Amino acid sequence: MALARVDEIIERLPDAEQSRVGEAGTALSGGERQRVSIARALIKPAPVLLIDEATSALDTENETAITDAIGNDPRLRTRVMIAHRLNAIRNADHVLFIDDGRIVEQGSITELSALQGRFTEFWHQQESTTRWRITATTN
Repeated sequence: MALARVDEIIERLPDAEQSRVGEAGTALSGGERQRVSIARALIKPAPVLLIDEATSALDTENETAITDAIGNDPRLRTRVMIAHRLNAIRNADHVLFIDDGRIVEQGSITELSALQGRFTEFWHQQESTTRWRITATTN
């Protein structure tokens, strides 16, 4: 099962897909459990896939696996993603930017960027954090 790169997880397990991973997947990391959950959701033939903060607490490797899996969903369906991390919506067709419970801007990422409004401000704030570095201080 290549969805969400779950095949990588299965290959590491002693009995492959027959391995017991404990109640609620306790033998898997949080990111691995999330990848398995997303893969299971992608297999289902639902006409709408609702994903709420799927990548909010993941490391880069698991975030990439999940984002790629959602973007390569093999089913033709509507996907609704709720996300605070803009990486999760980079390939979205349409974005609703919600502030204080109200839609304040909507459109494609290109359209929203051209508006130079709240979405653009939020995008720039998140982009600037990618350049942050943790450095040791000397006293």
